[in-house]
Amino acid sequence: MDGGKGAIPLVSDDLDLFEGSRLPPGGPPDVPPSADRTGGPLAARMRPTNADEIRGQEHLLGPGKPLRRMLDGGTLSSCILWGPPGSGKTTLARLLAERGDAAFVSFSAVTEGVARVREVIAEAKSRLGATGRRTILFCDEIHRFNKGQQDAFLPHVEDGTIILIGATTENPSFEVNRPLLSRAPVFLLEPLSEEDLGRIIDEAMSDPVRGLGGLGLSLHDDARALLARAADGDARRALGALEVAAAGVADGEQTINREEVEAALQHRFALYDKSGEEHFNLISALHKSVRGSDPQGTLYWLARMIRGGEDPMYLARRLVRMAVEDVGMADPAALRVTVDAWQAYHFLGSPEGDLALAEAAVYLATAPKSNRVYEAWKRALHVAEESGSERVPMHIRNAPTQEMKEWGYGAEYRYDPDEPGGVAAQRYLPESLQETRFYDPSTSGFEKEVGERLKRWESRRGEGLRTEESPAQGSEGTEGKGGHEPGEMG
Repeated sequence: MDGGKGAIPLVSDDLDLFEGSRLPPGGPPDVPPSADRTGGPLAARMRPTNADEIRGQEHLLGPGKPLRRMLDGGTLSSCILWGPPGSGKTTLARLLAERGDAAFVSFSAVTEGVARVREVIAEAKSRLGATGRRTILFCDEIHRFNKGQQDAFLPHVEDGTIILIGATTENPSFEVNRPLLSRAPVFLLEPLSEEDLGRIIDEAMSDPVRGLGGLGLSLHDDARALLARAADGDARRALGALEVAAAGVADGEQTINREEVEAALQHRFALYDKSGEEHFNLISALHKSVRGSDPQGTLYWLARMIRGGEDPMYLARRLVRMAVEDVGMADPAALRVTVDAWQAYHFLGSPEGDLALAEAAVYLATAPKSNRVYEAWKRALHVAEESGSERVPMHIRNAPTQEMKEWGYGAEYRYDPDEPGGVAAQRYLPESLQETRFYDPSTSGFEKEVGERLKRWESRRGEGLRTEESPAQGSEGTEGKGGHEPGEMG
């Protein structure tokens, strides 16, 4: 993924994490045992107590994978755990801490600040000097610290005073500063699959100590499938909804049905963050679906953004951009359609106006595509920047005064509508750019006709210029209508 600031140093399978403290067979005595989780919400009670209980994340926890090596007794180093909610970041941090012969300090960047970080660092230095024990500092929501505040970690991570384990739901390439990323490799956690969530749900239903196994309840297959699908890869959401659904079973009933799960889930919000990485991921998916002429993907991603709370006017503006960037002259009506959709939404609002955006999006997806104007404009801007001092040829200069006409402004200009075929034998670019081509039409849609038209006009113009420049005709050309064309200042 391109974060715009270079590649994210994601941990690879063969990364050797041998800078840090050697892990002993068991955790330090002052860390409470993970198995003692019989109180609190179901999601907290069912938190895995060892690596074998973790579901999903095989790319990090499979045999020989980096995090598995750390958990199984390799070495512990600073790292950033990046993943969506409920994917196991906090669980992994706690298991890593319990495996290390180090003090474990947890704090959240949402509720605590740099002052608390300084206190932890001071305690860690005292501990290291007095006992030789290092400190594991788990910083949840590390992206909540600005990049200046994150600098407080750097020297202490580098000199080994603390082992920093940061957790974030946001793209580290945007939210974590570069020096810290270079010292704390990033582990990317994926959303849990429906299969993984199904196993977690089954384990919660069957566990008589930490789960719901002692209630004598069963879970209907339809309810299980809905729960696994609606959780959107979030184990915490799945278990929270399961617990609520179990509490909603009527007296005398022993089965959690789909109705109880639907009531527990209430409104299912799409995974979307209007100000975060997911915003850019979804608008990219929408744009690329349009560009790829796939109306199914186009409608899905548009609906995801609308349901996620995106500003429809933002989407309308993006559709206009797609019309001019990706459809272009292959179907010039696309611009009109998208502008009409923008105006329709402005007039109607949601939800009626959403349909106007959907219609425009489908129109774009099914329209012929051409980016030739987009590319031509980029070339023209570049050449204009490089040749900004080129003079306008005299024959196409405006001549509003008699003095300017006497100086040669507009001399020998030909008024194209009066010429045979409507094309005069004259050039419009500066002499040094005569051979430059910016716009080269494609053969897609309406642009094919445009290309054929331009070929005819260029052929006529070229023939006229060759005739006038031949020795028989001289090089001065035929005197045309000097001055200015209709509509010019004068």
